Amino acid sequence: MLNKTVIVTGASSGIGGAIARRLARGGANVIVFARRAERLAALCAEIDPQGARSLAVAGDVTVAADRERLVRATLEKFGRIDGLVNNAGYGQRGPIERIPLEALRANFETNVFSLVALTQLVAPVMRAQARLGRDGCGKDGGRIVNIGSVAGKITRPMSAAYDSTKFALEGITDGLRGELKPFGIDVTLVRPGFIRTEFGQVADVASERVLSPEGAGPYAPYVGDFQAKRAKLRRVAGVPDDIARLVGKAFTARRPRAYYNGPMHAKFFLFLKWLLPARVMDWALRMKKNAGRRV
Repeated sequence: MLNKTVIVTGASSGIGGAIARRLARGGANVIVFARRAERLAALCAEIDPQGARSLAVAGDVTVAADRERLVRATLEKFGRIDGLVNNAGYGQRGPIERIPLEALRANFETNVFSLVALTQLVAPVMRAQARLGRDGCGKDGGRIVNIGSVAGKITRPMSAAYDSTKFALEGITDGLRGELKPFGIDVTLVRPGFIRTEFGQVADVASERVLSPEGAGPYAPYVGDFQAKRAKLRRVAGVPDDIARLVGKAFTARRPRAYYNGPMHAKFFLFLKWLLPARVMDWALRMKKNAGRRV
């Protein structure tokens, strides 16, 4: 990664912050993007005290002007873009019947549409950087890493709003990988399992209305079971650097994989999804009435 220039969205905490730190340790120029300017400034001071190999750009990934400013500022300082890590996102939870459509649209806007829009700005830059290979195709134009989720393969009751955005990301990433490869751009999907970050707390706030007894309506007796299962997952949860390590592999491998999954429990769940019939998975994920407790 020495002297490569990489943009990381959603970098003010959690997985995004860990990715920025790992890339910086590998010698990359790192551009961090998120809404919380003070956190970005602190991160840049940590990974690059001299300020020569980092850049903090505060903004909202769902705002077109902010995305354009991010790309413009990166090119002004470093002159190129070798990598993009699409990490920004949040999770809307609750029963599909009870989630307002505007909340569902907002989840897709952040996790899917804004990711595509930023990729559309970066891909032409990478394509122009690519060298012509012997086969007439591009070479070494850049790499795009999308942060998906195990939830993009396994949908849980009361989590379908968020999980469906990650299902969409699976298809978009697969399509991009084939479309951009001839131009020398590699595209990879990283699928985290459960990771201990602020993400869950933010999702709780976003979902508070539809998970309340009044908001959940007829689904209220099942909310406790949903929360209890989440609490169990925390026992096997990984840490942000587990995912940052996979992103590092995606950028340093001579031929990056299409998918990187981790930590170990994520690989196990994906194996079960591949192995078991849908009826068995439905049984394993089924909601139970008055089970568990709200946490």
